[in-house]
Amino acid sequence: MSLSETLGVAQARAALEHELFLASPDGETVATDSVLEFLARLRMLEGVPFNTLVPDADLLPVESIRFFYLDRAWTDALVQGALSVGTANSLERAQLEKLYPKIEEEIDEAERRVRSPGSEPTLTGTAGVVTGFLMRSAAVAGWPGMHIRAYDTEPADHDEEVLPESNSDRIKLLRLERLAPSVILALFDGIPNVLHIEEPRQGLQFGVRLEEQSSGRWRAFVPARDVRTAGYVDDAGAPVVPDEDDPTAPSTLAAQIPVRFRRGAAGVLDLSNTARAFADADGTGMTAPIPGEDFGEDIDGAEFAMQMLRFPYRQVFAQSTTTPQFQDAAFVPNVAVVADFENILRQRLEED
Repeated sequence: MSLSETLGVAQARAALEHELFLASPDGETVATDSVLEFLARLRMLEGVPFNTLVPDADLLPVESIRFFYLDRAWTDALVQGALSVGTANSLERAQLEKLYPKIEEEIDEAERRVRSPGSEPTLTGTAGVVTGFLMRSAAVAGWPGMHIRAYDTEPADHDEEVLPESNSDRIKLLRLERLAPSVILALFDGIPNVLHIEEPRQGLQFGVRLEEQSSGRWRAFVPARDVRTAGYVDDAGAPVVPDEDDPTAPSTLAAQIPVRFRRGAAGVLDLSNTARAFADADGTGMTAPIPGEDFGEDIDGAEFAMQMLRFPYRQVFAQSTTTPQFQDAAFVPNVAVVADFENILRQRLEED
C-alpha cells in the first residue's frame, strides 16, 4: 500500500471513529447524518472505480446501452467494508456487526435523499429494487443535458407523453451522472416498464430525417405539416388522425417532403429547391391561391420554419404486456452479457 493510500485509510478511520457511534439528539439513529450521506452515496456507486463496474471495455462497446439490476448483497458488503475502517479491534467489530441491520435501514432512507429533484417531493420509506443502465454513446457527449425519464406504467399518450417526476406513474431517479464525456450512469428506484431518453429541450431547432437507400446513399426529408394548423398531413393532403390503440407517432404517417442540398456542399440546404418541394406538397397550406389571381402567395420564412421545426429526438425502451407488438424486451433479465464476458475471458486467455 502506498503512503497516500495509507494516509487516506487513516483519515477515513479517524472520521468514522469520531462520528459513527454518536447518536442523534433524539436517540433514533445510530450513525450521524454525515456518515449516512457518505454511505448512501457509496450505495449509489459514487467513488466506485469504473473498472469495477465494467471490468472489460468489450462489455460496453461504442454506441451501446446496458441495463442491469443492482445487487443489494454487493452494495451491503461495500458498506460493511467502509464501516470496518472505523474499527480497531475484534471487540469493536463485534459491536459493529450488531448494528449493521439498523444502519442499513438508515441508509435505505438516506440513499433516497442523495439526489434532490428540484421542487419535486423527496422519496421516503425503505428502498426497493434498484435498476439502472450504462450508456456509451456520442449522444452523451453531444447532449450532456439529455433527459432521462423512467415509467412504471406506459403513458396514456404512449411515446408522445411527458410526465413530471412527481407523477405516480414515474419511477424516481436515484442517480444520474456522466462518468466520462461519452458514458452516463442512471439508477432508478424500481423496475421501469418504459424508458425515455431525449435530447435536451434548450430551444427551437430545425432538422431533417435521413433514410438510407439500397444504393448506400441517404435520402433527406421532413414530414409534411399544414402551416395553418401545425398538424401533420398525409400524401392526399388530409390531416393525420392518430389511432389511440396504435402508439405510432403521427409524424411517421405524414407525407414525406424531400429536402434538397447544394451540390458539392454537404449539409448545406438548397433553400430554393427545398421551398419549391414544400409548395408542391398537398395539404400544407403553402400554395393557397390569392383571391382574383392565378398564382399563390410566396412562401415566407415563418412557413418554411414550420416545416423544418423538429422536436428533440427521443429514444424509447419499453416492456409492456398490453402492447407487446410495439415493445422491446429491454428490462427482462438474461445471462447474455455473462456469456459474452465468458467468451471475452476465453479469448484473453488464448491470446496470453
